[in-house]
Amino acid sequence: MTTERGYPTSIGTSDADSISLLGHDLAGELMGETGFGELAFWLASGRRPGAGEVRVFETVLVALADHGFTPTAIAARLTLHSAPESIQGALAAGLLGGGSRFLGVTEDTGRFLAETLASADPAPAREAEFDALARTALAERKAQKRFVPGLGHPVHKLQDPRTPVLVRVAHEEGTYGPHLALFEAIGRAAPDVLGKPLPLNGAGVCGAALADLGLPVELLRGVALLARTAGLLGHLAEELRRPVAGDVYLAVDRNARYVPGS
Repeated sequence: MTTERGYPTSIGTSDADSISLLGHDLAGELMGETGFGELAFWLASGRRPGAGEVRVFETVLVALADHGFTPTAIAARLTLHSAPESIQGALAAGLLGGGSRFLGVTEDTGRFLAETLASADPAPAREAEFDALARTALAERKAQKRFVPGLGHPVHKLQDPRTPVLVRVAHEEGTYGPHLALFEAIGRAAPDVLGKPLPLNGAGVCGAALADLGLPVELLRGVALLARTAGLLGHLAEELRRPVAGDVYLAVDRNARYVPGS
């Protein structure tokens, strides 16, 4: 006796004559009509975004696509050097490096802001209320000796140039919400509570903006990885044209210094 199984999905399916994606005919309705950013948002959220939401989402993707020779880019280039037949392995190597120091800050900040807002009763509505909530959240983190995600940057010591741009775009498109408001309040409160000025970094403002778009915080690192995939592809394309990974490998290997173990 057999039992019929069902594996429900609202993403896509196909038959001999057509491909369906998100309830639409891929070839007849989506191709040439729907941009990749819009489609990615739609796939992640389960709803088709408005034009303003797409602009904010794509601004995030551009902001996170690349940040130079970060460990993620170096890992991808070295993997391609080691296994030139495996472009997928090189991309995967770079993406696997997305964590709490690189790329993961987007999700960590979104989660921190969402949890802080959820703890507020009543919910803040005015700037002074966001400022008070920010001071409380920062004081708690300081007392617990916990890192505050979204604050500080190893290169941009005064201001991350991405932050004001994304805030402006969110205002222009009407998507500025409580997560961005709290994030800006944290920036205002940080010098007094933490004792030093720390800029709001680009990865953090991206997390706040994505949370205001209604994307689940559990997916925010995935959005950062989606953006960085484009940057890694660029690094790999450049590695094919003008390789540097071999020099990186030799520089480390030739300067390795053995020290006796304890």
